Amino acid sequence: MNIQGQTAIVTGGGSGLGAATARALVEKGAKVALFDINLEAAQKLADEIGGLALACNVSSADDAQKAVARVADELGAPRILVNCAGIANAGRIVGRDGPHDLELYRRVIEVNLIGSFNMLRLVSDAASKLEPLETGERGVIISTASVAAFDGQIGQAAYASSKAGIAGLTLPAARELARFGIRVMAIAPGIFGTPMLLAMPQEVQDSLAASIPFPSRLGKPEEYAALALHIIENPMLNGETIRLDGAIRMAPK
Repeated sequence: MNIQGQTAIVTGGGSGLGAATARALVEKGAKVALFDINLEAAQKLADEIGGLALACNVSSADDAQKAVARVADELGAPRILVNCAGIANAGRIVGRDGPHDLELYRRVIEVNLIGSFNMLRLVSDAASKLEPLETGERGVIISTASVAAFDGQIGQAAYASSKAGIAGLTLPAARELARFGIRVMAIAPGIFGTPMLLAMPQEVQDSLAASIPFPSRLGKPEEYAALALHIIENPMLNGETIRLDGAIRMAPK
């Protein structure tokens, strides 16, 4: 798909992977809407890059529906969705204080998995009604999985299962939406220099970076964004989860 002139939605667009992707899409000529629970962060970036910032809880059907409708009204119906909104809470299934908090587990699933599906269903519905492009495409949807989907560590039961759900969603969604000319992909990042990770002590960051075979450093959000752009532009990429991890395989803990 030629990105120039297309309407794109980036969830979690106020920071980290989402912010880098929003910047990259604007540089390619897209009209970009940034969805984020933190409207202040999204608005700051939107002002800088000329995008549209909207407060949105991606796990809420009503919130997301209203936000997508507003994007269609102000920027045009979206053909591109990049799901970057997510949370990462750790907790052992059986810890010192007893069993894992069920509401915490539910919250991680709601934001990471249900939120991604919620946005996927709404944007694919909007895109399915558009005229196909010269390539036959009507839309491209990218969600963010994680290497934890495959190498989940101790304490990552909620996060790993939410990201495994995204990986498991990708192929059946691609198969179902193929009749509309909508491609569905996922990216599974390894250890990236997002605000959450960069807030950790430097020695922790260095230790994590050293565990990556090559390059032995934290991934850059811009590298995620570059892969997202390539997926959008390459029409044969469909129904797959791509690891973006420097060949890391996570240890149990």
